[in-house]
Amino acid sequence: MIELLTGMGLSAAAGLNAYVPFLLVALIARFTDIVTLPSGLAWIESSWAIGIGAVLLLTEVVLDKIAVVDTINDTVQTLIRPSMGGLMVAATSAAQQADQSSWMGDHPWLGVAVGVVVSGLVHAGKATARPAVDAGTLGLGTPVVSTAEDTASVGLSLAALFAPVLVIVGLVVLAVALIRLVVLMRRWRRRRRRSAAGPESLSHPPPLRE
Repeated sequence: MIELLTGMGLSAAAGLNAYVPFLLVALIARFTDIVTLPSGLAWIESSWAIGIGAVLLLTEVVLDKIAVVDTINDTVQTLIRPSMGGLMVAATSAAQQADQSSWMGDHPWLGVAVGVVVSGLVHAGKATARPAVDAGTLGLGTPVVSTAEDTASVGLSLAALFAPVLVIVGLVVLAVALIRLVVLMRRWRRRRRRSAAGPESLSHPPPLRE
């Protein structure tokens, strides 16, 4: 179902950067006929909403590339990103016109719930990996990872709007990348703990059992 893939792609993008899919949807809805917003969400394409979204996006892009500050920002975004994921599903439910399906119209709450869950899961993976990236690279890897996330958010948003089938590939790649990053960082933490505990454990050997 095209409308569900569109919503999932935008939701995943929102989990990485809440304002990228918001701005893309707002601009495309305002200047093209590709996205037709529901009447209750027409405010998304208003000048003031686009302006605020642009300022928030710029702020997010800057803060997310500074070690430690990015973790604080992720904490603040814990409610914003999942909410934006749900909003994007609701805003693009008009995509059902692309395949003449009424499924999303018959189950609007389910689509929004899926958007919140998908965005929340992506955000959780990002927020879990970032502190390890900051510590593991002494902050040098933070802007690199952040830029990759922003690029992925843009790519997922564009795929969701123009080639929804590609969203499946994008979600799989994103899931693998996040899981691999978390696993690698956890291994690095374990190695660091062992190396730090090594000399101490040698100088204080365990007592002999009788």
